[in-house]
Amino acid sequence: MIAVDTNLLVYAHRREVVLGDAAFALMRNLAEGDRAWAIPWPCCYEFLSVVTNRRIWKDRATSSRNAWQQMAAWMASPFHRMIGETADFTDILSSFVQRPHVVGGVVHDARIAAICVAHGVDELLTRDRDFSLFPELPTRDPFGTRSTRH
Repeated sequence: MIAVDTNLLVYAHRREVVLGDAAFALMRNLAEGDRAWAIPWPCCYEFLSVVTNRRIWKDRATSSRNAWQQMAAWMASPFHRMIGETADFTDILSSFVQRPHVVGGVVHDARIAAICVAHGVDELLTRDRDFSLFPELPTRDPFGTRSTRH
């Protein structure tokens, strides 16, 4: 199963940004494809927070209604599922957050990584290099050369 990080969701929704069209095409391929894919719940919350944030987008911020409609469209994909904390999540998260350099905002990434590992995600699509702190989770930047395979 492939999981998608917040940054790609934002790019796909806000197509005027650099990589917006490429991210939109990627998300369309996932949504219309026949391979299992997922969005971690924390990425859903972060997506909604970012695209509706008037400090970021000024008068072009997405309305809460339109942001949720976008999430609902992705969730309607037949091979999509939302993933969240599991019974063994706490043990995985504990090992992740006690690592050097996992402080501040990286704790949020540790939560996403722990959810993905708990669900057996094969690969997280992301542009965020902080996920390299969690080698248990293979990652790939679908628009660049950064990837980790273990």
